[in-house]
Amino acid sequence: MQCGFAFLEAGAVRSKNTVNILMKNILDSAIGGIVYWICGYAFAFGDKSNAFIGYSYFCLNDLPDSLYPFYFFHFVFAATAATIVSGCMAERTRFSAYFMYSVVITGVVYPIVSHWAWSGEGWLASGCWWDDVYYMDFAGSGVVHCVGGTAGLMGALALGRRLELQKGGESEGRRLEGHSVPLACLGGFILFFGFFAFNGGSQAAITNQGDSAVVGKAIVNTILSGSFGGLGASILSYIKLRKFSLLAVINGILTGMVAICAGANAVETYGAAVTGLVAGMVFFGVSELLFLCKVDDPLDAFAVHYGGGAWGVLSLAFLHADRGVLYEWDALSGKHLVWQVIGLLAITAWTAAITGPMFFGLRALKYVGYDALRVPEEIEREGLDVTEHGMEAYPNGGGPTAYGGAELTGVHINNAKL
Repeated sequence: MQCGFAFLEAGAVRSKNTVNILMKNILDSAIGGIVYWICGYAFAFGDKSNAFIGYSYFCLNDLPDSLYPFYFFHFVFAATAATIVSGCMAERTRFSAYFMYSVVITGVVYPIVSHWAWSGEGWLASGCWWDDVYYMDFAGSGVVHCVGGTAGLMGALALGRRLELQKGGESEGRRLEGHSVPLACLGGFILFFGFFAFNGGSQAAITNQGDSAVVGKAIVNTILSGSFGGLGASILSYIKLRKFSLLAVINGILTGMVAICAGANAVETYGAAVTGLVAGMVFFGVSELLFLCKVDDPLDAFAVHYGGGAWGVLSLAFLHADRGVLYEWDALSGKHLVWQVIGLLAITAWTAAITGPMFFGLRALKYVGYDALRVPEEIEREGLDVTEHGMEAYPNGGGPTAYGGAELTGVHINNAKL
């Protein structure tokens, strides 16, 4: 998954920021590995806990050896939540600020949400005041993707738009293109494959009776939802642009796979098809809405992850094969829908309440002479690779900058048609 995110994000940014985004994707694993070991797993799944948080197994102290695979699996989920944020904030964020938000998300925000939803004591998982009603989210549509999407939106709002998109900028009123469609496509394919383990592995076992059936169903539903997600996004992109957009299809497939995370084990195959088809359309609609609202999200990460995640959490309440509203249409199924909405709102509010003040607080330091969130204008124009890392992704005139340093975007070089 991290490799897929790295290639997708690298292809979607301009060549002058490629090293920076790759560095952030690699360090998501490194920082997440350290912080989740120190406190993340303890907050999420400590055997001493209450409805809000766990508080044992710090640094995996006294963790039974049999739980090490479970720890590893959820560390990967924590790193994924942080990676989503790097996409929303690409091309203009200080590297030091990246360190801070990566620590906070993998060490505090995501672990506590996962405790609520996936531990035995968490208030969302243990049920509400209604009988047999609890939050359902098999592989993290809300727990992982809505957390990452919400945090990313907070960061994007605090940062503001990239210089070229600001009023009077050379690209005002249009989208900035990345430097490598093949890289983005490769990243998309790697992510498609990674989602099979992401969703299928959420069963967290394979040796018990019935495990293989659940894993198989989750993988098949993931394929179907992703496929229909690509179809939904491509239909709307063609209606708007009169062209079939490759990037819209990639993001539509990813959104479909994000949406089915919640119910990959619990919906029929036609339910997965409906989930994916709507998810692709949700992606396109949310992406266009953010563009109209002048929110700069270089990778459409909020549309993919929060849009798909929120729809996935809600669609499960309608399409659950045993208790969905569209199947039962009774008071209990309605209560399940209400509890899913409560869970979604709680996850969104918690993430925004922690990350919003952090991002806006870092940005507010500019009023005392140092913007701790956004790089200076001259660094942003030159690119973060050389200024932040002292290297280029394509040195010596190679790669996409071979033509006199010009960016290759489709059939244009510096806006002149080839």
